[in-house]
Amino acid sequence: MRFFTTFDGLRLAFRDEGEGLAVLCLPGLTRDSTDFDYLAPHLRDVRLIRPDYRGRGASQWAEDPMSYTVPVEARDVLALMDHLGLERAAIIGTSRGGLIAMTLAASARERLIGVCLNDIGPEIGRQGLEVIMGYLGRNPRFRTRAEMAEALPGLMAGFRNVPHERWLQEVERHTAVTPQGLRITYDPRLREAVEAAGAQPAPDLWPLFDALAGLPLALIRGEGSTLLTRETAERMRARRPDMIFAEVPDRGHVPFLDEPESLAAIRAWLEKCR
Repeated sequence: MRFFTTFDGLRLAFRDEGEGLAVLCLPGLTRDSTDFDYLAPHLRDVRLIRPDYRGRGASQWAEDPMSYTVPVEARDVLALMDHLGLERAAIIGTSRGGLIAMTLAASARERLIGVCLNDIGPEIGRQGLEVIMGYLGRNPRFRTRAEMAEALPGLMAGFRNVPHERWLQEVERHTAVTPQGLRITYDPRLREAVEAAGAQPAPDLWPLFDALAGLPLALIRGEGSTLLTRETAERMRARRPDMIFAEVPDRGHVPFLDEPESLAAIRAWLEKCR
């Protein structure tokens, strides 16, 4: 784990491993660099750079939770690239990370080599968003990690045939054990920022998706995802017929990225990026 200081003085964490094509892995809304632990062993021939957003993982929490926004986090990604001396990078964006990637395509396209979107698009499914708001900023109600891992199969819509060991790994990566019970590994005030954004009229994100024109593009969708609906994915494919596409069976929001379908799509996309 390494650190850099962003434009407003926050100390943000990141991992930087391997050599070759620079690939930035941007995690989901409440997640951190460990989101890509399952993918990392399969990408030995690239330079894998995995940041923790402000307020998440090992990064410092912001004084003002209203800075937990996609535009600010996109600016942090550019600051990290500048810190590392990277002129350009390919991006794998999971959920929130994909929104950041599309924002960068619209605002700093010259810094991008290509983008792989993991279960995210320019339209957000209402059902999937309601699921996120049900847990965002709240500590788990379970007493132990083992108890939570046992419960996850019944709570994670769209997921089937996931080994118990994987659910336990998920809990271990994204909870902290304290004398008061399990705690989330991010600033709970993130909820305030998301609620504030939701109080505004929903922006049209299709121009951000269209800003990816000409860049190598891939889309991975969980077959049971309620955040990225099949209808939105089909509209994205119609708009970008050259886009590499994979739908992962037995997965909801989001695929773990070590599934055969995910890996095949990512490898084909990386070849285009090279």
